[in-house]
Amino acid sequence: MRTLVIGDHIVKSFGEGDEKRNVLNGVSVEINEGEFVAVMGPSGSGKSTLMFALSGTDGVNDGKIVVDGRDLSEMGENELSDLRRTTMGFVFQQPTMLKNLNVLDNIILPAMRDNRKNVATITKKARALMQRVGIAELEKRDITQVSGGQLQRAGICRALMNNPSIIFGDELRARSTQHLHRK
Repeated sequence: MRTLVIGDHIVKSFGEGDEKRNVLNGVSVEINEGEFVAVMGPSGSGKSTLMFALSGTDGVNDGKIVVDGRDLSEMGENELSDLRRTTMGFVFQQPTMLKNLNVLDNIILPAMRDNRKNVATITKKARALMQRVGIAELEKRDITQVSGGQLQRAGICRALMNNPSIIFGDELRARSTQHLHRK
């Protein structure tokens, strides 16, 4: 099995001096292709911080992170952005949708950055994903006209659009429904 993510002795601190707090203190993790990994703990324990570190969204104070064979510390911002776009999908605790786009347009947005993909093919895939998670009827709705749970399901669809090797989800059960978990 191929190793997708390696985190080796990751340290992430916030604050300075007497106010300095290690949120991640020497965390090591290895995630292989096909594995489902859940990081659990109380609020403020560093779950989201670990996700942001492993995805290269936020830097670390110490340790090494390798994603899909690439050391994140050796990558520039553009390379990190490309890696996240092509290799990773994200579902955030608070859905991050653009208010000037409808639900469907928000879902297809990441896939539209790949010039090799046909718009009709992208739209067809998005509609199939929306059907699968039970939000097909919302495609033309404004983001402000759907519930938090529906937004999170739209976020799941968006995360799957580029067929990522890795999906990072933050508090997936917080807003979704039992119906979705069974799917």
